[in-house]
Amino acid sequence: MVKFTVNGKSHTFNGDEDMPLLWYLRDDAKLRGTKFGCGIAMCGACTVHIGGVAQRSCSVPMAAIEGEDITTIEGLGNEEQLHAVQRAWIDEDVSQCGFCQSGQIMAAASFLKEYPNPTDEDINDNIDNLCRCASYMRIRRAIHRAAGYLRGEM
Repeated sequence: MVKFTVNGKSHTFNGDEDMPLLWYLRDDAKLRGTKFGCGIAMCGACTVHIGGVAQRSCSVPMAAIEGEDITTIEGLGNEEQLHAVQRAWIDEDVSQCGFCQSGQIMAAASFLKEYPNPTDEDINDNIDNLCRCASYMRIRRAIHRAAGYLRGEM
């Protein structure tokens, strides 16, 4: 039995411990904001935080999350209190189709903990989630805006 938390709530899992976390989140926990993109940890649509660090849930087996604290897009912020990255995404009108955006937001939120004042080069070197709509310039602007929000400048 694997015990862990998702968005602050305790969970247990008694199934195949090789099953990817992504499928638990979507099918068992009914948290569908985390998307299936490629299934090989390349695109980033399935990005969640495990212990506060962005990871691609399609390649994390359930056995690896024993005792971990998982945060999905549903747990990052809420309607009353958006996370700075969510607010910046809205302010910069980032989304086009929106499919990759939850993974993009989760990657950016984790990234900004390590890079509170990122350069374009920092973003290019560390944010490698894919966007089929090629919204990369708006994503970069939103990351800079979110960094400003987090620093209290905006």
